[in-house]
Amino acid sequence: METKNKKEEKLKILAAGDIHGDTGLAERLAERAKKENVDLVILCGDLTLSESSTKNIIGPFKKRNEKVLLIPGNHETIATADFLSELYGVKNIHGYSVKYKDVGIFGAGGANIGLFQLDEKEIYDLLKKGFDKIRYLKKKIMVTHVHPTGTKMEKFTEFFPGSTGIRRAIDKFHPDVLLCSHVHEAEGIEEKVGKTKVINVGKKGKIIEL
Repeated sequence: METKNKKEEKLKILAAGDIHGDTGLAERLAERAKKENVDLVILCGDLTLSESSTKNIIGPFKKRNEKVLLIPGNHETIATADFLSELYGVKNIHGYSVKYKDVGIFGAGGANIGLFQLDEKEIYDLLKKGFDKIRYLKKKIMVTHVHPTGTKMEKFTEFFPGSTGIRRAIDKFHPDVLLCSHVHEAEGIEEKVGKTKVINVGKKGKIIEL
């Protein structure tokens, strides 16, 4: 008879966003990931500063053999995110999903404003495409650059509206956690939207265990 005291393995993640080409920050985050012995690093977009400064943003993590997932923000194109993921052998989950330790992780980058704009339907459709592949898993993490509409994070900025597409995805897919960045002033804020914990991970990064 199988005993029930088999402890579920937790997935430990370091999530951060808005690095904006700061190589010193990338080094510090990579050092923290190693020290905290995380299973996975998730980068929530705006890795570069307007497409420049792509050097030594992913390198510090790879040097320490960290597994990395990333999405583009509103400062880089999907092509740049793809280029970085191919160059360093990491995964761009923009419109895709992965499974680690029975946790499904799906995402969509870009933003509803800025240089590389996506409309709300595109954002929702990309999230749905990723979600559909891991819908059978019990635990799920959604990764976006922008925050959902109707959250505290919106109150920190007059310029960056929340995304209705992301809010719709939360209401439909009920992920356990949503990781985002984008609004620098809202860094570190956590709130509940339905059963989903929404975390603005910011550039200092957050450790999440699920």
